[in-house]
Amino acid sequence: MALFLSTFVNRIDRKGRVSVPAPFRTVLAAQTFPGVVAFPSFVVAAVEASGIDRIERLSASIDRFDPFGDEHDAFAISILAESHQLSFDSEGRIALPDALREHAGISDRAAFVGRGATFQMWEPEAFRAYQEEARKRARDGRTSLRLDEPAGGAPTG
Repeated sequence: MALFLSTFVNRIDRKGRVSVPAPFRTVLAAQTFPGVVAFPSFVVAAVEASGIDRIERLSASIDRFDPFGDEHDAFAISILAESHQLSFDSEGRIALPDALREHAGISDRAAFVGRGATFQMWEPEAFRAYQEEARKRARDGRTSLRLDEPAGGAPTG
């Protein structure tokens, strides 16, 4: 599985377009939808983003709830109803909708933050502050992180 790794900060042009980092576009290239699916995070002031395959998996997970239950409604409204399919233009840019930019406080630059199977878009200074707090939490919880065993063998590294 290809992963979204690293952090990149890119400028947003007057039309609200931003270039998705080339390594992220490479991960997304195998998708059936040529672009990004993004929605406002309901955890932090950032935009959650991934390929369409991840959203299809999230939708399937949501469908496991009672279709008339509170959990189904909450997740469907918070994720699916607020998702935007953002197609790449010929230069690898997406047009970031105002609603997503406003949610994350993004104006002239966006930080693309790799998170493995997904990535987030942040206002760069807000991300730096969040990153410092995350590092403190990771340092405090460092003994709880374990490597999964690779298929058919002992742990490596």
